[in-house]
Amino acid sequence: MGRPRKTPALSVIVFFAVVFCLGGYFTFASVQGDYGLFRRIQIEAEAQELKAEAKELRAEVEVLRNKTRRLSDDYLDLDLLDQQAREVLGMVRSDEVILR
Repeated sequence: MGRPRKTPALSVIVFFAVVFCLGGYFTFASVQGDYGLFRRIQIEAEAQELKAEAKELRAEVEVLRNKTRRLSDDYLDLDLLDQQAREVLGMVRSDEVILR
């Protein structure tokens, strides 16, 4: 006669089902959750875009600082002043011809 087969206790099956569900949940949360891998990749991409935008804005600010300094009382660039007057006010000398 053989040994009688033991069927696993219900508590063992429930235990493994709970462990499997928790493992699945934590795996899903680590990939898709608010602090998961996909969110981290998205945040890093946004950070790169913002760094590029900040770099462009710094360059623009530097150009404006240069123009401001060149139009200040301490240092006046007459060519820049002439250019700004022409662009902003639409001024033209009488001996000039405008081509459009």
